[in-house]
Amino acid sequence: MRLFVAIYPPRPAVDDLTAEVARLRVGVASAGGTNVRLADPAHAHLTLAFLGDVEECRLVDVESTLGLAAETFRNGRDSAPLLRLGGGGSFGRGRFTVLWVDVRGDVDALATLARLIRFGLRRAKLPHDDKPFRAHLTIARPGDRIDRADILADREALHDYTGPEWPAEKLTLVRSHPGPHPTYDHLATWPL
Repeated sequence: MRLFVAIYPPRPAVDDLTAEVARLRVGVASAGGTNVRLADPAHAHLTLAFLGDVEECRLVDVESTLGLAAETFRNGRDSAPLLRLGGGGSFGRGRFTVLWVDVRGDVDALATLARLIRFGLRRAKLPHDDKPFRAHLTIARPGDRIDRADILADREALHDYTGPEWPAEKLTLVRSHPGPHPTYDHLATWPL
C-alpha cells in the first residue's frame, strides 16, 4: 500500500485557491488546452509524511503511530492550529518543475506535528521519506510545458495571495493509487 499522512484544507480555502490558480498563467494555459497538470482541488492536501509502500500487515502499526502522535500533539495545545494558504514558489527545474502555494499561520505547530509523526514512524521501523518538512500545497506540475518566465511570474503573483484562515482539525492517513488518474482512499483520521 502506498501511504501518506496529510491535513486537508476545508472547502472554502480550496475554492479560494482554485479561483486564484485560474488567474495565474498556469491556469490560463490549462484553460487553453496546455497540459500543465493542475492539481485536482478535490485532493488538495498538505503532506506531513510520505511513507511510500507499506506492507498491509503493518497498517495497524502505522495507525497506532499516527494516533499516538496526534494525541501527543493535542495534549500540548488548547486548540487546532490556525492556517491559511498564501505566498508560493516552485521546486525543481525543467520538466520536473512544481508550482506550490505556501502555508502561513501556525506553521511551527505543523512542523512539531510532522516531527512527532516521523519520530514515531522511525521508532516503529516504518518506512518514510526523511526530506526536511516544508509546509506547502502543490498546485501544478507544469514541467517545461510552459515558459519558465510564466512560472516565475506565477510565483511572483502568489506572493500577493492570502487565502482565508482555517483550523487544521484532523490528521488523515491516505492510501494513494498512482496513475494517469490517481485516486485516494482516506483510511483513518485523528482529531487535532
